[in-house]
Amino acid sequence: MPEVTDPYLPGTPCWVDLAADDQQAALDFYRDLFGWQGEPGPAEFGGYAVCTLKGRAVAGIGPAMAPEGMPKPPVAWTTHLATDDADAAQRAVTEAGGTVLVPVMDVGTTGRMQIVADPAGAVFGIWQAVDFAGAGIVGEHGALVWNDLHTGDIAAATAFYGAVLGIGVTPMEGAEGYYSLNVGDRSVGGLAGLENDPPGTPAHWLTYFAVDNPDATVDLLLKKGGKALLPPFDMVAGRMAVVADPQGAVFAVIAPPPV
Repeated sequence: MPEVTDPYLPGTPCWVDLAADDQQAALDFYRDLFGWQGEPGPAEFGGYAVCTLKGRAVAGIGPAMAPEGMPKPPVAWTTHLATDDADAAQRAVTEAGGTVLVPVMDVGTTGRMQIVADPAGAVFGIWQAVDFAGAGIVGEHGALVWNDLHTGDIAAATAFYGAVLGIGVTPMEGAEGYYSLNVGDRSVGGLAGLENDPPGTPAHWLTYFAVDNPDATVDLLLKKGGKALLPPFDMVAGRMAVVADPQGAVFAVIAPPPV
């Protein structure tokens, strides 16, 4: 089991969560699809549910709520990047041309969070761990395995994420037009243009969950009311599909090729 025991280095995707119109329906859907366990949490945390897989935290599902004075967010998966200093990261977001959507806040004793958008409008979270580091299991069936940023301006994204979180960007060998997001000498995510997305798709982060069999997973997803936006196909990193859950939240599933 690929359990995570070390702290996530700054710039590394450390957590993903879903804001759902119907939280219980989302909890039921992902339980059936991935085997997650979770139930609505305490009212003081908005009922946010920390879902587990094999007893370890794997993702969050909460009810979609509108911050004061703002519209309710779309039903979507959000990627959270680790930081050692949430306040400094927030200042850096603003200085680098990003937008702070939800300012830094304490989440009990678990950590400090904020929701921001990069200059192209891609929304993501920044997480400073205190008692909770993030996903405790990754890279196996039903767990987070990868995160992509899709943007219309590769150069601007490279400058922004480098300035805010020290993320490096290098071309990915064997994948023309695709780039690796690096923390130190480790690849932690990907960066791509929008040319392969449907016309009009805005800049966004895409969450990937590992699955043993993408075809079977997509079949089950369809039976549960989801949609296949890109049916299973083979590519350099394995066999994958891009899908949406019944409430419209988009994510990808992938089975890496055998080692």
